[in-house]
Amino acid sequence: MEPVRIGVIGGSGLYSMPELTGVTTHQIETPYGMPSDAVRVGTLAGQRVAFIPRHGRGHIYNPTEVPYRANLFALKLLGVRHVIGVSACGSLREEFEPGHIVVPDQLIDRTSADRPRSFFEEGLVVHVSTADPFCPGLSAVIADAVEASGGTVHRAATYVTVEGPRFSTRAESALYRQWGMGIIGMTTSPEAFLAREAEMCYAIMAHVTDYDVWHATEEDVSVDLVVQTFSANIRLAQRALVEAVRRLAEIEDDCTCHHALDGAFITDRDHVPAETLERLWPIVQPYFED
Repeated sequence: MEPVRIGVIGGSGLYSMPELTGVTTHQIETPYGMPSDAVRVGTLAGQRVAFIPRHGRGHIYNPTEVPYRANLFALKLLGVRHVIGVSACGSLREEFEPGHIVVPDQLIDRTSADRPRSFFEEGLVVHVSTADPFCPGLSAVIADAVEASGGTVHRAATYVTVEGPRFSTRAESALYRQWGMGIIGMTTSPEAFLAREAEMCYAIMAHVTDYDVWHATEEDVSVDLVVQTFSANIRLAQRALVEAVRRLAEIEDDCTCHHALDGAFITDRDHVPAETLERLWPIVQPYFED
């Protein structure tokens, strides 16, 4: 497969942009099954970029069913070092208006189902740091790109991931606001944590589509509202991606995210099962190749 440095996980409309050329399609099988869909790789601002529709074409996976590990592992196999997540979100703060974009700096995981949250199991234990779950450097690139593309961007907020697929109750929405949450969505956990384990920079371009259900005068969140607002923002998202890719091409390709596993292994290497090591080799090779 061709080497790719930048990956995008988001809706199908993102890879339909006119700026994307030379598109190839890859069916990538991983130890965790197939990704949400075929991985489309195209040239954007002079860089080869891989796109995965998070919910699959036609939106066939609900937030719990998304094959998060397969998606991130497929990008790792392509050589991706920077992952941009694009998603819709609800606002929990008055100033985060529908149509705005938020680039969060913190993350609360309130999911409850058995979403696989780690690559490391079956004889290999790793405790990776997620104190700062989003890459600050990549977050700054995304925020600058949105601003340069004419969007209104907010550069810091706490993203709370809820299970879904239902929307919040009013009591839940009010509680998250009391806790100081900024935006709410259903997919950033465990996506951010898996990207860190795979030593890839990860950040989110979160498009505000609604005020969840806490606002006294604004319309409650609904599928129609989410789709309508996000669709109106899709061209902004495309322009911002082009600008972000252009900016990434100009910065040094090294980050602490790319060394996240340094010092994180706790299992004695002599006790790691061979089959586990083989499965995780694309991720752990720098630490076991000797």
